[in-house]
Amino acid sequence: MAHTISILDGSTFLVSDLNGDVDASPDEPHGFFYRDTRFLSTWRLTANGAPLDVLSTDDVQYFAAQFFLVPHRHEHPTASIIRNRKIGDGFHEDVAILNHAQEPLELELRLEAGADFADIFEIKDSLEKKGDVYSKVDGETLVLGYRRDDFVRETRISASRQCGVDEQGFTFRLTIDPHSEWSTCLFVQPVIDRPLEIKYRHDDHEAKPDIGTSLEEFLEAAPRLESDWDPIVHIYERSLVDLAALRFESPLFPEKSLPAAGLPWFMTVFGRDSLITSYQALPFTPELAETTLRVLAARQATEDDPFRDAEPGKILHEIRFGELTHFGERPHSPYFGTADATPLFLVVLDEYERWSGDADLVRELEPAARAALAWIDEHGDGDGDGYVEYARRNEETGLENQCWKDSWDSIRFADGRIANGPIATCEIQGYVYDAKRRAARLAEEVWDDDELAERLERDAAELKRRFNDDFWLREREYFALALDGEKQPVDSITSNAGHLLWSGIADEDKSAKVAEQLLGDALFSGWGIRTMAEGEGGYNPIRYHNGTVWPHDNALIAHGLARYGFRDEAARVAHATLEAASCFRYRLPEVFAGYRRGRTGFPVEYPTASSPQAWATGAPLLLLRVLLGLDPDGDELRSDPHLPSRIRRLEITRVPGRWGRADVTDKEVVT
Repeated sequence: MAHTISILDGSTFLVSDLNGDVDASPDEPHGFFYRDTRFLSTWRLTANGAPLDVLSTDDVQYFAAQFFLVPHRHEHPTASIIRNRKIGDGFHEDVAILNHAQEPLELELRLEAGADFADIFEIKDSLEKKGDVYSKVDGETLVLGYRRDDFVRETRISASRQCGVDEQGFTFRLTIDPHSEWSTCLFVQPVIDRPLEIKYRHDDHEAKPDIGTSLEEFLEAAPRLESDWDPIVHIYERSLVDLAALRFESPLFPEKSLPAAGLPWFMTVFGRDSLITSYQALPFTPELAETTLRVLAARQATEDDPFRDAEPGKILHEIRFGELTHFGERPHSPYFGTADATPLFLVVLDEYERWSGDADLVRELEPAARAALAWIDEHGDGDGDGYVEYARRNEETGLENQCWKDSWDSIRFADGRIANGPIATCEIQGYVYDAKRRAARLAEEVWDDDELAERLERDAAELKRRFNDDFWLREREYFALALDGEKQPVDSITSNAGHLLWSGIADEDKSAKVAEQLLGDALFSGWGIRTMAEGEGGYNPIRYHNGTVWPHDNALIAHGLARYGFRDEAARVAHATLEAASCFRYRLPEVFAGYRRGRTGFPVEYPTASSPQAWATGAPLLLLRVLLGLDPDGDELRSDPHLPSRIRRLEITRVPGRWGRADVTDKEVVT
């Protein structure tokens, strides 16, 4: 993705190369996508049969990009070609040619267009299509289509200027006067049941999200940030804009927004990702949490379905809308293969109420919360040992690992062996502990059920006692990554244990050793905490979950370190992660390589990282909360700042919550 440019709007996105062309191979996420289907896989502009050379490219807004080009291999070009593109449902592209010479310019401009209508899973898994692709000319419109039984998709393309149209594209034969300009508009419309209206035209410059809140209103409602360390201001602004870009509307709750997980693979609802992002953003954009909770409750599993890894009370993992889901070849309608989204739902429900004071939502979602608690005890703990385990029941297309490190090889012993399931990862037990304690508070204060509150508190206390015995690696003075199917501790040193500080399940007398290892050279790269420690058998600084650095992981760990009183360590992690963001044009990617800082001097990109990605986008927001020590206390907002030495002044004004709005400086809170 390093040599591409991406624009997005809700579930619509376009990934091209730096001159604006799309020439997709079957296994790469380049192209124009709508609702998990690629509606354009070829979009190539040539002049006199040759490709164009790039002068400059910029994604001017999240939904728009500009490409400044010249004819191929001209040492002294006399013509400029500008492509101006905006995406929203369909997309609109302006092409302008400027003749800078004193003579007329003779030019054949050719636009080749094609669509393979690949499902997002077909691209990821390199699968062949089962239906038929067709192309036809309908008057002055090129129609690209695909049909497989009742699954029909089309792309309609037209131009504002007269041209030759054939089944492969458009040809413009031009004579442009000296020092003159020629331009045309290109219109691309996906068709499912009907052609979608293209949201933007050439004179539109302001974002028009599908949801009720405009980009300007979204940014205006967010708190203001000021600091003497300039990068943090840009990082904060970038995070807000990217969160706005990733918002989309759920048909269940019109005019309400929740975050998609990330570009390019994950432009849809993800239970875990949407919940963690909502948690991170609560002090800044609390409406994301409200919608996420409502949508996930409405989609909560009500039946046992092994194909979809569904059980009553379970919170979904992912929803998809493409061809393979339509024909039941993938289980994502929705798919429930995650063991952590259900306790995280309860964590975010409580945290949302603590910030917002919205007890009505807690009452409304009480049935969903009780169903989630029942899933934890009954289906989550299938063998009755007191721990939540996972093992996929869909052996063909289900996920092998159903924790946040959900790649197939992420759960490894210290010697590199891959653990066999069922797997009980350590952080999920922490989430369950936190979920039960938080649900106990809600039961007592909102649901008026003291008996449930007392039971949940007892359960949580017992889980904490047993967990600290069973997961503690005495020789390594650290928590095990997991228990495997034989109840053997998976003894590698990983970042997962940092989540135990975030959830509060770690005993106080073990926390110092955990903090020491998290900030030691084996785990801490200098840009953040690695997913696996250097020196472990499975360590690889460029393996997805076995040595890379994940910003959201670091933000949760920093919050946990602060919770246990390790404020210097929390500030160090926060500052390192924010410094990394400044090296990525102020936008943290999903993941980056785990090389030592002294070796590279800058954070190294991970080749297939999503960007923007929701919980990476939310990470700076949680880190700001950590640095300022923000926490609700009844109807008041408390602040206990602890800044790294590089940041001497940090102020956030108009923080929303049950207190109204509050101004937070590095010294006080004013409401």
